[in-house]
Amino acid sequence: MQEVKVAQNMVARKSKSSSELSRRLWKNKWIYVMLLPGILYFIVFKYIPMYGLIISFQNYKPFKGVTGSEWVGLEHFKRLFTEPDFLNILSNTLILFVMNLLFYFPIPIILALMLNEVRGDLFKKVFQTIVYLPHFMSWVIIVSISFVMLTMDGGIINELISYFGLEKINFLLAPEWFRPIYILQVIWREAGWGTIIYLAAIASIDPGLYEAARMDGAGRLRQVWHITLPAIRSVIIVLLILKIGAVLELGFEHVYLLLNSMNREVAEIIDTYVYTAGLKQGQFSYSAAIGLFKSFIGLVLVMLVNRIAKKMGEEGVY
Repeated sequence: MQEVKVAQNMVARKSKSSSELSRRLWKNKWIYVMLLPGILYFIVFKYIPMYGLIISFQNYKPFKGVTGSEWVGLEHFKRLFTEPDFLNILSNTLILFVMNLLFYFPIPIILALMLNEVRGDLFKKVFQTIVYLPHFMSWVIIVSISFVMLTMDGGIINELISYFGLEKINFLLAPEWFRPIYILQVIWREAGWGTIIYLAAIASIDPGLYEAARMDGAGRLRQVWHITLPAIRSVIIVLLILKIGAVLELGFEHVYLLLNSMNREVAEIIDTYVYTAGLKQGQFSYSAAIGLFKSFIGLVLVMLVNRIAKKMGEEGVY
């Protein structure tokens, strides 16, 4: 008899929790409807294509398909790690990533702090529009503008150099100028857009904190240092973790447009290598193996940095 009552109670609890869940789902139905496009995007373009990773362990032939292609195991990964140019390509990728982290990552934070201190609404909106605008231009346009400015044949930069009696510099072909040009273009295009999340985080700070700080005699810089930066620290940490997770993802289009035979030694990265050695030559399995390697490194770094952030008392990504 006791067992029957326990079973009845369990059924009643399950029924109650199920009805409670249904009620909550119905109550928030429009929120889930708005989430649906994003969920479908990740399912269709992120999760379903993961099935294709199996070809990185095969000698994939399109006419044979995934099921009919020869299984080669880790052969493509061995080839990648023994490739003569692999270390150079990996070092080029890591150097550009470190430059992104050191020179680009702080710029949106600084811009957001500066914009937050601007009191004139008109000037603030105009400045925001100006710094946001380059984000909506493709890399083709950004690189084309840079080409027009830097070319030796009438480029404004070289014309100024020549005007001051100095020798013109071949910025576009000189290997030593590739990385500075790359990072300056990244800052120009993305810095303004990157301020959006930081400005949203700053807007959520309680104004009473600033009032209390002013009453205690704190100036603008002290308010920024002791209130604004600590308040947005968790956002900075999360974005830093996500940035580190994309350590080998520098973007194919941008680098490929700057790449040429003269700067290839410093400009060839993993993304361009996949295109030239993998896709152009029809080596689909090899390029898939490189993509899997990149994803694995990114996953490991995200988990590692997130764990470090947790140990330091931060929220982290998960």
